Amino acid sequence: MADCITIFFEAWQIQEAEARLAKLNSSLTESIQYDDPRTPETVNGIAALNNYLGMFSANAPGWSAKVIKTDTVAGVTRATVAFGGAGPDGSEQIQLGQYFIENDGDLVSRMVGFVGTGEQD
Repeated sequence: MADCITIFFEAWQIQEAEARLAKLNSSLTESIQYDDPRTPETVNGIAALNNYLGMFSANAPGWSAKVIKTDTVAGVTRATVAFGGAGPDGSEQIQLGQYFIENDGDLVSRMVGFVGTGEQD
């Protein structure tokens, strides 16, 4: 599993902006491009992505994001990520997402995320 990808998703549960930024700086290129279904347009750069992740941790306190599987083909890594935490009723909930990731050396340079894993229910 690519360390920079794991480090990036560890940052999702960090509520303190400076600590989260330190994780992001160690895993992303300065010119990172990030998209997922909740971003109306591409999030460009570490500072903007740090702000976006801050909204996640504020809106889902106690939730974490954990990489559970990766594979790489032709320089693109597919990562399955489990987002989990207490739901509104207090029960533990897990939501899966899948990301397609490009690296520049040892750092993530582009990431595109999808809800679910693309499998039919």
